[in-house]
Amino acid sequence: MKFLLYLVTFFVLSNGLANGQTLIRNSCKKAAATSPKFKYNLCVTSLETNPQAKTAKDLAGLVMASTKNAVTKATTLKGTVDKIIKGKKVNKMTAMPLRDCLQLYTDAIGSLNEALAGVKSRNYPTVKTVLSAAMDAPSTCETGFKERKAPSPVTKENDNLYQMILIPLAFTNMLK
Repeated sequence: MKFLLYLVTFFVLSNGLANGQTLIRNSCKKAAATSPKFKYNLCVTSLETNPQAKTAKDLAGLVMASTKNAVTKATTLKGTVDKIIKGKKVNKMTAMPLRDCLQLYTDAIGSLNEALAGVKSRNYPTVKTVLSAAMDAPSTCETGFKERKAPSPVTKENDNLYQMILIPLAFTNMLK
């Protein structure tokens, strides 16, 4: 009898994870079809490694999980920039844009947290607005380096953050 119970439990869990993977792949594929900037593989990889996304039942669940991924990425990047600034190898050309980036990431994290609250209350117009605002942070950060003709030590991370914010924005646009 216990064996039968374990077998049924295994089947239910396996089926739920398979459904989550199908939702993730289908949603990422649909989002990628709407934007040439959208990276399908990053979308799938970032969500298939997220336990909340794997158990999502609908697109709103994926918006929540992918927004949390973006918060984590922005927080990590903010910490990275903070360490660079506190390091002894920062020259004057990069110090100012790095400080600007710190503020931009702080603002983006606030916007992403506001997006999470909007998803919970199903206020998708607000979610779109604040995700769009958060998405400006990585490109504005990079612009600061270009304006000062200084090399950016975080270009790759900014590109990744942009993509991590684009995912929930694309999904939110699909909710309507």
